[in-house]
Amino acid sequence: MSNKHPEYMTTSKERLSYWTYFVGQNIYYNITAAFISTYLAMQGISLAKVAVVLLIVKIWDAVNDPIFGFIFDKVKFKNGQKSLPWLRIAVLLIPVVTIVLFSIPSGLSETGKLVWFGVAYLLWDTVYTLTDVPAYAMLNTMTDNLQERNLLLSVNRVFSGAGVLIYGVVLPLLISESVGMSSSMAIAILSIFSALTMVPLCVKCKERNYNPGDEEENFTPKQMFSYLRNNKYLLIYYCGYMATDALKTFNAVLLFASFYLFGNSLYAVVLNILNMVPGVFAAMLMPTILKRFDKFRTLFWMNLLCVVLGLVIYFAGYDNEGIFLTLTCIRTIPMSIVGILAFMFTPDCAEYGQFKSGISAKGITFAIQTFSVKITGAISSSLALFLLGLFGWISVEAESFEQLAAMNIQQSPVALDGLWIVYALVPVIGMIISTFFYLGYKLNDKDVQIMAKCNSGEITHAEAEKLLSRKY
Repeated sequence: MSNKHPEYMTTSKERLSYWTYFVGQNIYYNITAAFISTYLAMQGISLAKVAVVLLIVKIWDAVNDPIFGFIFDKVKFKNGQKSLPWLRIAVLLIPVVTIVLFSIPSGLSETGKLVWFGVAYLLWDTVYTLTDVPAYAMLNTMTDNLQERNLLLSVNRVFSGAGVLIYGVVLPLLISESVGMSSSMAIAILSIFSALTMVPLCVKCKERNYNPGDEEENFTPKQMFSYLRNNKYLLIYYCGYMATDALKTFNAVLLFASFYLFGNSLYAVVLNILNMVPGVFAAMLMPTILKRFDKFRTLFWMNLLCVVLGLVIYFAGYDNEGIFLTLTCIRTIPMSIVGILAFMFTPDCAEYGQFKSGISAKGITFAIQTFSVKITGAISSSLALFLLGLFGWISVEAESFEQLAAMNIQQSPVALDGLWIVYALVPVIGMIISTFFYLGYKLNDKDVQIMAKCNSGEITHAEAEKLLSRKY
């Protein structure tokens, strides 16, 4: 008996392999995006200097992602595959560069530590691009069925959430006061595990909706910039996305908030579980929800609800843990829905861009997604450290929170107030800004499906124009 859904192009084994890939990929991403600020703040380095270096190394991001997106669109492998060759290279390299990044020798000077971090981060950043752009671009080469893509992306968020949860439970536990494992050893364990979850995609998945001969052979960088300039919904959406995630500073200071505001770094495990478990159920229901509601309208209203609940949490404070935990758990539901939907608009924008320009430039389109994820991760970490520095945060040097507890370093009341602002208020400001960008996004699911049919040659451009709900 076939394991294929009658309407889908992919098999169940392919879908499972695709989803498990994002368990490991999200562990890698969160290790660097969420933990790097804590790790560096425990290296005895000035927070102001760390914040500056974090931003400087992300200049490479501004060049790295678009360059790779251009290369991705131009390169044609002899085996007829588009994404898989890149992913096989990335799966071999990503554990190595991650372990190197989090193995800064304690004997180095402050300058030496900053140089080690800067060089290692550039290498990590480059390799992570190879894990990300091709993986999401594969959606368009695995299938041209919009419902199937939505299924792959929505369930993908369940597995991505599992990766975030594994990171959020295992890493704080290993480096906590109770266990006391060094950060470097804990990262090495997680890196090896993550790589193993990413291997099946490289073996099981197929790219069947791809014909190298159909791609534009002679597009130039000028055409690529023209494509991006005319793909207004891609730019509008990711401006909103970046506003939210660039100010999502709570992840960067979660371990410090747990240790200093709630008395134990293991409190982060509780918060991570509260943040993730409702999200798993939301992700499981998402395919059903998307059959009844347009996904962008769902995103918009859930984002607005997050703003309201975030303001309530900030003004309620953290002294009453029962109220704080209850509000956090309630906010998790709309926040999880926003997170699940976050990357479901890039394939839509790719279809829109091809429909408007006639250029199939999925690599560039998905490179914007990868660029947005990494640049906002760097900004949020850098901003969090910079703001803590403004509030007079004392730098420490420790391998684990067990060591930090033994050192008994006390932060000032002003520094603790700053920690609460960075944790609870700054992220809400980002979501408020994103709401204004989202008001300009007009694509809907039905029109995207029509564009996809036109792009795949099932209907003509003129026929598609007649079927669309509005003039684009």
